[in-house]
Amino acid sequence: MAMTEKMTRAEAGRLGGKKTSKSHGKEFYQQIGKKGGRSTAETHQEAFYQEIGRKGGKSTSLSHNKDFYQKIGQKGGQATSKTHDKSFYQNIGAKGGTAGR
Repeated sequence: MAMTEKMTRAEAGRLGGKKTSKSHGKEFYQQIGKKGGRSTAETHQEAFYQEIGRKGGKSTSLSHNKDFYQKIGQKGGQATSKTHDKSFYQNIGAKGGTAGR
């Protein structure tokens, strides 16, 4: 009988993930994502979300350049313009005009 190497946890997880993705659709992943989000929200405070946001922002800034931020800003602006009217922009413009005063 030949000796076989043990599978690492990472390898086992990857294989299990591939098998699961073949047998479950998008809805399954959306459902478990919502459950995980609710559970995390119940067990963590605002500081937790601030910290992971800071870490994610720092990581993103190290791996992306000015063009990336211009593109996502433009996409966000286009999406916002589809769901907000003139009064929204007047309101945020007024807030921006008084910021730092």
